[in-house]
Amino acid sequence: MTHAQRGAEAPLMTPVLIAGSVILLIGFAVRASFGVFQIPIAEEFGWARTEFSLAIAIQNLAWGIGQPLFGAVAEKIGDRKAIVAGALLYALGLVLSAFAIQPWQLQGLEVLVGFGIAGTGFGVILAIVGRAAAPEHRSMALGVATAAGSAGQIVGPPAAEILLRFQPWQGVFAIFAVVVLATLFALPFIRSPQVASRAELEESLGQVLNRAFRDPSYVMIFMGFFSCGYQLAFITAHFPPFVAELCGPIVPGGTLSAIGITTTSALGAVAISVIGVFNIVGTVTAGWLGNRYSRKYLLAGIYTARTIAAAAFILMPITPGTVLVFSMVMGALWLATVPLTSGLVAHIYGLRYMGTLYGFVFLSHQIGGFLGVWLGGRLYDLYGNYDLVWWVGVGVGAFSALVHLPIREAPAPARAAA
Repeated sequence: MTHAQRGAEAPLMTPVLIAGSVILLIGFAVRASFGVFQIPIAEEFGWARTEFSLAIAIQNLAWGIGQPLFGAVAEKIGDRKAIVAGALLYALGLVLSAFAIQPWQLQGLEVLVGFGIAGTGFGVILAIVGRAAAPEHRSMALGVATAAGSAGQIVGPPAAEILLRFQPWQGVFAIFAVVVLATLFALPFIRSPQVASRAELEESLGQVLNRAFRDPSYVMIFMGFFSCGYQLAFITAHFPPFVAELCGPIVPGGTLSAIGITTTSALGAVAISVIGVFNIVGTVTAGWLGNRYSRKYLLAGIYTARTIAAAAFILMPITPGTVLVFSMVMGALWLATVPLTSGLVAHIYGLRYMGTLYGFVFLSHQIGGFLGVWLGGRLYDLYGNYDLVWWVGVGVGAFSALVHLPIREAPAPARAAA
């Protein structure tokens, strides 16, 4: 059967895509809620903001280190085994974190959470979805799966905020651990075919990695993804407290108070959800565009738009209105990079080892995430504000916009032949 015939017959929404989307939705709902816990934990133990920030930074770094490892496990041992291991580590890390009373305990346990996110996150799931999708649907399928992670972002922070009204943060962590384990019910539908050319099947993982890391285009993709992690992790962890502390007052009787948002703390949690809502539109649109236009130019455009949006936001007075507008704009650009970056890796280097290759690229994303979260807390404690961290994000965003432009987008074997 040819690719064209397969694409004409195969639907976009397959059981694999739906199951993968459910796993991403739940995993990211929990992960996106961590910023909501920053103030309750700090108030209970009197920790400096740096301590909690370092814990989330370590989580991001462990996620990045675990991503290529879990990608290789999935490709060598099996997709479902990698997901099971990830879910178990994720849940175990959450449960044990509930007993942490010292900063170093929470920071150490976030390694388990980070590895758990790696096993249930983009690197493993997008590779499964990419292999299972028809070529004509692949970019769109990657966009839909990424959008599912955004849907988790919509429900995660408000759910955490609501649960914290009735449970201590330790109880909420335990509840989230059970929810993460519930993703295992989707495993029977994870049946990804091995879609690869004869040349890809004959090449070893080591050969593919060696070829990729010697390719300037792969190195530029790796470097360009750094700013995405920096910006997203900083905002996810620090935007709720940033809004709670620095945003202007919510007008009594106004639109926000009429829908139940009466405090800046609640607005901070809702802002993360607004990002998630608009991210669904952005990621699906990016997936659709990725089938029709150059992915590298789309990525350069997204990073340019992010840079402008962040600079404009920090230069304006922080009001409920600017918070919501920024959340909408940043949401539309939030994870739009993921289907384009993963699709670019698959397009250039093939599907056989997409999980591992994208996993290494994602490591750059998480190194950026580590610095974004940790610097956010560290510089806040030093200077009492987040201004410098925002401007670093503006700078690295501009760098990413530029570094994507020289990428050679043709498949690597075709370039070698040329």
